[in-house]
Amino acid sequence: MKKTVLFLLVWASLPAWAQEDAWVFFNAKPESATYLSNPLSMLTQRSLDRRTAQGIAVDFLDVPVHQPYIDQVENATGIEVMAKSKWYNAVHVRGAQPQIAALSNLAFVDHIRYANPSLNVGDRVAPAYSNAQRVNKTFDTTVDFDYGESGNQIEMLNGHLLHQEDYTGAGKIIAVMDGGFPGVDTALPFERLRENGLILGGYDYVNRNPDFYTGISHGTLVLSTMGGYQEGELVGTAPDAGYYLYITEDGNNEGPLEESLWVEAAEEADRLGVDIITTSLGYSNFDNADYNHTYEEMDGVTAFISQGVNFAFSRGIVCVVSAGNSGNNDWYYITAPADATHALAVGAVDPEGDYVTFSSHGPSFDGRVKPDVSAQGRFAVVSNVLGDISTANGTSFACPIIAGMVASFWQAVPQMTNAQLVQYVKQSASIYNNPNDDIGYGIPNFADALEEALGTQVFPKQNVVALYPNPVGSDLHVRLPAMAQLTLYNSIGQQVLQQYIADKDVIGLGQLESGVYFYQLESNGFSQRGKLLKK
Repeated sequence: MKKTVLFLLVWASLPAWAQEDAWVFFNAKPESATYLSNPLSMLTQRSLDRRTAQGIAVDFLDVPVHQPYIDQVENATGIEVMAKSKWYNAVHVRGAQPQIAALSNLAFVDHIRYANPSLNVGDRVAPAYSNAQRVNKTFDTTVDFDYGESGNQIEMLNGHLLHQEDYTGAGKIIAVMDGGFPGVDTALPFERLRENGLILGGYDYVNRNPDFYTGISHGTLVLSTMGGYQEGELVGTAPDAGYYLYITEDGNNEGPLEESLWVEAAEEADRLGVDIITTSLGYSNFDNADYNHTYEEMDGVTAFISQGVNFAFSRGIVCVVSAGNSGNNDWYYITAPADATHALAVGAVDPEGDYVTFSSHGPSFDGRVKPDVSAQGRFAVVSNVLGDISTANGTSFACPIIAGMVASFWQAVPQMTNAQLVQYVKQSASIYNNPNDDIGYGIPNFADALEEALGTQVFPKQNVVALYPNPVGSDLHVRLPAMAQLTLYNSIGQQVLQQYIADKDVIGLGQLESGVYFYQLESNGFSQRGKLLKK
């Protein structure tokens, strides 16, 4: 009796990861010809239209995984299928290593890749990560919006100028991959989305449940930076875009399955015709240290989720990804999938446009510029699940702020491919010609990007004033309907500059110290005031 009890105690003390996670890749899709001859059997018309607009053909990647293969794997002894991917033509399985290995005897199995690299024949064994810690990947007519405190995070990008031109994301669809969206169905800042039918759907992949208004609140905060609307307090960067809300992040566990769930959700987003995926998640260390990524794996293609981003991009989708919040800890670098070759990775700056130290550093292991661009991630204005407006810190918020602006920008130039769009965003950034490992190419200027993309001057429109860039370095560009007087005040109200300017002018501000200034423009009874950040 004592022996039995001892055995039970030993068995119960075994780690939860005594079972292994692995991906089983198949060698065929027997029904490919049938699906490819009838694309609407696997993709919606909107998805096909997005492909057509960008010259992307339907191909083998679009064909679903052969269900009988999944069934046979699932019926194998001790094997649980956790997720599937048509892009990879694979399933994510969990089971004992010998039982997983036995799957290679199935005729349709091409190869098996274990989440633990030491089990993969020919793979480098990842060194144990010393002092490993879980990364905090979730924290730290003319429109005239009253942005309130949220104005800075939009005006920093000159996104308000696109809004003034009625480019507010209308007609574009964003998929949000996160850990939960409680309160989005009830809180006031999301009422505008609900009333206009802009919450298009979603799914909880973690629990395999259609209820996506659950889980951790991080996704709610993320969504608010794009789709939130509360006059005078919070206006998101894409308040008129449509949104799908997908839970792929397990708030209670950290494992490679989350990467597979992300890919599965991305495939569904592609099927539905989503234009943009925003992901404020990042993966480096897991509960089971054997599964940890290494910096060497941040090469754009190794991590399952990073290659998933590349697959999504190949379908015509723009993938905006937070760089990570590891700048102050041992990991230090960007996390997957920010390393993906085709991810638009976003770092964080403060309200003055300066790098904040928690933002993960680049470059990618293979030497590419990362993050790609940066936006406000310190004191970002958000809504919580109760609808209270507050601030939060993290690249988690810089990322969707950019994603919303990408939607508004793409609305203005719908003929563009995703690759062209991303390049215009990068080229508009503040240090494009001299990028660094902290903020990448810098802070994008979406007004400049739009003018460059259209090949003509868009701003100003009648009664629209444009001051850019903001934050400004040495030269402030001003465009307005007529000659005006510009007055600048410092943060304590002292006048530091006053001069008359033409309708298009460049004002030298190199003599001013860095900080917050307030401007006033006056012309023929017209007056406008605002805030200007000097770098």
